[in-house]
Amino acid sequence: MAFAQPSPVKTVKNANRFTYEVYDYGESIDTSLMQIVFQSPFYRIYTMGEEGPFVPGYAQETTVVNLETDSTYHRAVFQNGNQKEHYEVVSSFVRRDIAYDTARVDGLTRYTCHINSNTLEFFVQDFPYDLNPVPSYGRFKGLLVCFKRNGQTYLQLAKTEFWKQAGIMPLLESGDYQRVTVRELSNIKKQKLVIATRIFDDVQLSWGQKNSHVEGNIYDNTPFDSVLHYAGGTLALKRVRLPQLPRHYQTFIELHQRSNGDAYDRTGSVFVIPTGYHGPIFFTGINEHPDSLPCITGKDGQKYQGVAFKRWVDGEVVQYYQPPVELMRFFTPFGVGHFNDRVQIDGLEWADGTYYKQEVTDLSAYLQGEVWIGVWIGNYDGGGHKVTLDIKSYPGSERWDDSSREGDDEICKSLFNTCNVLEMAGQNYGKIFGTDSLSVTVYIPEPKNTRLRYISTGHGGWDGGDEFTPKPNTILIDGKPTFIYTPWREDCGCYRRFNPVSGNFWNGMSSSDYSRSGWCPGTATQPVYFDLGHLEPGTHTITVAIPQGKPLGGSFSHWAVSGVLVVSGDKGQ
Repeated sequence: MAFAQPSPVKTVKNANRFTYEVYDYGESIDTSLMQIVFQSPFYRIYTMGEEGPFVPGYAQETTVVNLETDSTYHRAVFQNGNQKEHYEVVSSFVRRDIAYDTARVDGLTRYTCHINSNTLEFFVQDFPYDLNPVPSYGRFKGLLVCFKRNGQTYLQLAKTEFWKQAGIMPLLESGDYQRVTVRELSNIKKQKLVIATRIFDDVQLSWGQKNSHVEGNIYDNTPFDSVLHYAGGTLALKRVRLPQLPRHYQTFIELHQRSNGDAYDRTGSVFVIPTGYHGPIFFTGINEHPDSLPCITGKDGQKYQGVAFKRWVDGEVVQYYQPPVELMRFFTPFGVGHFNDRVQIDGLEWADGTYYKQEVTDLSAYLQGEVWIGVWIGNYDGGGHKVTLDIKSYPGSERWDDSSREGDDEICKSLFNTCNVLEMAGQNYGKIFGTDSLSVTVYIPEPKNTRLRYISTGHGGWDGGDEFTPKPNTILIDGKPTFIYTPWREDCGCYRRFNPVSGNFWNGMSSSDYSRSGWCPGTATQPVYFDLGHLEPGTHTITVAIPQGKPLGGSFSHWAVSGVLVVSGDKGQ
């Protein structure tokens, strides 16, 4: 269908103005205003109260309808530095792809349709012109006075007035607008609104690479935006600068992984190294040796390096050590990508790789300013795996609102992490639970807003090992059992298409199908949260106890657990 090109500038001195209340349903009902300014044959739709500063990528949008040509012009202008980008979607005002039922209700015409299991109702008043403040739903005969979805009112006409405009008001300006489709404009808006940072781009994690090394002061000498390899190449680290964002942003990490030669299911972790305290940081153990980190000696006589929060006084200086903050625990499947041509199974098409996406908004205190981010996959394969990692933040409001960051400078504390990302450099496995529990003592300022973010997966890959045996994890607070959680996944068979070289057995099962202790090959393990609101402010001891299974021959069970104290909106100490 051909549309008329925009007419030259149209101006009016007198017009009809219609003001609508727009309802937004959440914990409370928020109301904003929308207006139609009409001068035949044009009307323009305004959203009232739009004042900046706006978030990056926000578009100033207007919609103009030409009743004479049955055309709708939706325009978006993006400010890109000193330049502006102009886009325009032109469509027919009449929607022939939506079937409406009509009826007369209380002197109004009600148009009803069903879209995506939603019932939409449009109540239209008799009027010489067809005015609709939501023209994407089409053209109705008369003036729209109410719009309901599933019985709830979302838009209501509140005021009609004859507007005497003293000056000149353009309704439809001609200009250099790039013509795009509705879908294209939607994608452009999403792309511009999302604040995305590429951390790792197709980086190889494999055994046998030369370790990087930083001499002298690691704070001054570690380069920014350079990929450093450690633990024989199985760990990649980058020091980056991330923007400080208002609290309304939601932040996610996205990881793409594919085999580059390793055929097995491996443990992986994306983590941040806490900095900013007096005391050693985890990077010391990465750059030197895990033994340089604060250690716990278990009753089994073994050392467990860098796994637990520690606070001590060195002279007059309070020293802290925090283990890595685990953003995401993930598990590679059996050989996806590299081995896709090895085995063919009827009814299955192997995926090209695995994709993991997880929200980490509650850890955003660690994801702003100067940040050290690592990704690790434990393997001794020369080809290993390839990974790409992005951090993406999505605004929850059009307005920037710097004030929402006040008091956010310390709302998280990493307590423990036995996921041995330095495994290939000599860091011990989390076997401590065979003879001990793991305890940390920490000050909790406002327990009513505090949760423990907890990730736990069991390992020991033989029949009877903890990988395949449910084990309760008991969280004790000040010596009292408070929470009991058993990590267990029974949906591993859903991810068969990611596991081309998983072992297939006589009974029709595949190795990747078997239920496991909190994980499946090809998935990310979701954190669980324990509410600490019942505690009094002060110092408390948090203990993790797991009935770890006994070794068998040269094999042993172990547990990778990580815990972060999350204080919502309050400053920790």
